[in-house]
Amino acid sequence: MKKFKQIMTVFLVIIMFASFNLGIYSLLTVRLSNNFSGTSQSKMIDVSRYLPHEEDSDLARIDSSLKLTENLPILDGAAALVPVYASIINAAYPVGSVTYEGGKFSDDNFYGENFTEDSKMQYKNTVRGYQAIVDGTTDILFCAAPSAEQKKYAEDKGVELVYVPVGLEAFVFFVNKNNPVDNLTVEQVRDIYGGKYKNWADVGGADRVINPVTRMQGSGSQSAMDAFMGGREIAPKSPLAFTGGSIGFSFRYYMDGIVGNEEVKMLSLGGVYPSAENIRNASYPVVAQFYAIYRADNENKNIPVLIDWILSDEGQSLIEKSGYVRIN
Repeated sequence: MKKFKQIMTVFLVIIMFASFNLGIYSLLTVRLSNNFSGTSQSKMIDVSRYLPHEEDSDLARIDSSLKLTENLPILDGAAALVPVYASIINAAYPVGSVTYEGGKFSDDNFYGENFTEDSKMQYKNTVRGYQAIVDGTTDILFCAAPSAEQKKYAEDKGVELVYVPVGLEAFVFFVNKNNPVDNLTVEQVRDIYGGKYKNWADVGGADRVINPVTRMQGSGSQSAMDAFMGGREIAPKSPLAFTGGSIGFSFRYYMDGIVGNEEVKMLSLGGVYPSAENIRNASYPVVAQFYAIYRADNENKNIPVLIDWILSDEGQSLIEKSGYVRIN
């Protein structure tokens, strides 16, 4: 009798574990296996693809009439704009103006750690880049519009920044390629991030919880998202959001040309796809300028020379060849 009870106890424990595992499998594993997620995993730009004066770099190349030889402005910028300012250096700066600690570019140089202090190319990305331009360690910063905190940092330091629009880009929203939703309206996106819509079925999709992914505060894309929301607060996510399908945001060329993730797709907004042509003709509803930014008190005479060249037909053709849309 005692042995029978022991066997039954073991049997019941096995049944309990099997039931628990089956429940987890049904609730999470099956759901997550087709949940349209993984859209917004952070991907670092491979800076090594965009090194100036390297024969195999993926840079736009033109025969530039501008060749600077001295008083070279230090250029820095956002991840999405590395191809732009690296191409400018490649076109207008002399060989040897970009230098590395130890004499060569490091594979671990994800955030510009390997550039020497006097290298004319730096890479601090948006958050540290805005601090660098205010602190005077960078001469021209290529970025989207600043956040309120970044503006305040400059004001607190008594620094006036000059923002020169040099190109156009689309602010885009993207989902997993298996998500059946291809199009949303601007208000639907705001309602998703504002917490009104919590399930893809609410906007014509599958019965899946929506996981609205945000970015680091102060990043170019998060600042653009805050502006897109028009003063409306981004709502806290549901605790079950991770079981659903993600939606993320970024800039068009960063997603399509730099990251190139085939597992995601960009959404149309109001029936208009974020193509370069739809940016040019202003039919896509969320077009953003990006800027060449410098301190008003910077006395380097080559800063206006370089910016005038960027706004010239030559410079604007380089902007287009880099994957973006000319400002003029």
